Amino acid sequence: MLLLWYLKMLAAHLLTDFALQPNSWVEGRNAHHYTSRHIYYHIIMTMLIACLFDGFTNWVVPVVIGLSHFSIDLWKSYRPQKMLYFVLDQSMHILVILVTGLLLYPPDPAVSNSLQSIFRNEDYWAIVLALIFLAHPSGIIIGMLTGKWREQLADTSNSLADAGKWIGILERLIIFVLVVFDQYAAIALLTTAKSILRFSESKNAQERSEYVLIGTLISITFALVTGLIIKTFLPVSF
Repeated sequence: MLLLWYLKMLAAHLLTDFALQPNSWVEGRNAHHYTSRHIYYHIIMTMLIACLFDGFTNWVVPVVIGLSHFSIDLWKSYRPQKMLYFVLDQSMHILVILVTGLLLYPPDPAVSNSLQSIFRNEDYWAIVLALIFLAHPSGIIIGMLTGKWREQLADTSNSLADAGKWIGILERLIIFVLVVFDQYAAIALLTTAKSILRFSESKNAQERSEYVLIGTLISITFALVTGLIIKTFLPVSF
């Protein structure tokens, strides 16, 4: 049951740290640190989701997750917004989850998947974790990796607000599903269609075309690798 608990808590972490945390909360925390109300909103949300995913079985879980999350986020609010501190921040959150699980739930023999419901099935929780990762954290990482090129593109007035973000999320989720079902030809059609549309928009701007291509290839790589990991290491029948 330890692996199952880890999958639940990691899914809860990605959900609360990315999908359920608006940019305004992050900006408020970074600007005002412990005096910001947004950091407390985030911690309350984190504790509630952790408690929900744990099944309300142990009060220690939300308390430990909440206090450690507050300390780590407060530390990060004083640091520059760079990849190094993003990685350190996420590593510390995951380390807390790993240690908490080892202390509260000793490893036990694997339970047959046929006797588990979907909610208690480790394979499906791994898929939930993969989908949350592809939807939000991977997009932030891609944004950090391509940030220096994005800054060189001064004219963004012709782009819809958050359009690139949602295109990337849908692209990664679709590719993940196609990989899981071994539909690699469809992936080629999807990426070709996107390339034609995006390059036709930016045919007079080589820099923008190169930036779109870099972001697309990184996004596709995230989706392909995640899908192949699920296919390779999980005995799930599709």
